[in-house]
Amino acid sequence: MEKSAWFLLYSTKNVPHASIIKGVLEENSIPVQVLNKLDSSYLTFGAIEIYVPLHLKEIAKELLEKSLLN
Repeated sequence: MEKSAWFLLYSTKNVPHASIIKGVLEENSIPVQVLNKLDSSYLTFGAIEIYVPLHLKEIAKELLEKSLLN
């Protein structure tokens, strides 16, 4: 069985921003994995990383650019 490859699409420290990006991608049927690496005590350390399947990265990039421009 081949392991699925994921692409790091976006990284942020802003939790609401990450949620909006996740929602935009899911509304367009793109699977999303969110990895929250923010330190629970010191929010200046770490980031929230958003991953998409490697084969959908170009579509996800386009959606991300459109959503950030609005």
